[in-house]
Amino acid sequence: MPEQQPRPTMHIPGTTSHTIAPRAGHGGEGTLRYLKAGTGAPLVLLHTLRTQAEHFRSLIPLIAERYTVYALDLPGMGYSEIVPGASYEESALRTGVERLLTELDLRDVTLVGESLGGVLALTTAADLPERVRRVVSVNPYDYRDGIARSSLIARVVISGIIAPGVGKLIAEQEPKPVLRRILQGGVGDKAAFREDYLDELLQSGRRPGFPTVARALYRNMPSLIAARSRYPEVKAPVHLIYGENDWSRPSDREANKRLLPAADFTQVPGADHFIALERPEVVADLLNAVA
Repeated sequence: MPEQQPRPTMHIPGTTSHTIAPRAGHGGEGTLRYLKAGTGAPLVLLHTLRTQAEHFRSLIPLIAERYTVYALDLPGMGYSEIVPGASYEESALRTGVERLLTELDLRDVTLVGESLGGVLALTTAADLPERVRRVVSVNPYDYRDGIARSSLIARVVISGIIAPGVGKLIAEQEPKPVLRRILQGGVGDKAAFREDYLDELLQSGRRPGFPTVARALYRNMPSLIAARSRYPEVKAPVHLIYGENDWSRPSDREANKRLLPAADFTQVPGADHFIALERPEVVADLLNAVA
């Protein structure tokens, strides 16, 4: 009998789950899963590295009265299909976002991304200016070392995962206490990273082939850094949001402000990397004010 695929363990009230089929003739594409909620102008949420659409569990209810919200599982992540041999470079992940916009024919879209999603929100807007109304990029993950800056254990584990040879074996081992410690490095208030969300991430991470995806994502960090060259092409209004204690350094933030001189800029006092978990009301208030 075929191996049973893990299924989501969490449900965000007011959301429904949907899929987008791969396009004929596009090798390497898989089915994409997304959550949908609310009414109003379209707003697309793009999650962080090693997470999924449920990352926005606390944000979605705060904005669903003013927007039709689409929270995407990026290719290979969450419950989007894992395709053997698929690329997980920035351009391939961006193609997944663009499939959501084009296949659903979304226009006048607000793109909101955190971390990895913050980079993809900007590069997607550069590619599809006719569809994107506004970009909110939260703690964009476009600098060297990334999550390895969060803690010693993260640095050791991620270095092991991307190492030749032994990296594959390390990627296949994801003990709950270790994943908790690594991801809690993205919040100041450790309670903001809830246990049922951790269980959901472990559940989706048990899918056959996911260790290969995780390893590819960490090894493709240079493509996220290179994607910064696309930022000046963005024509839509941009709002950059950084946590005061984000993994990015002041020099990283200043560099992006120079690339996007017209962008609004907010630094959230006391916040860390996962603002959608720790301070969702900050993002919600900004979005609702311009809906």
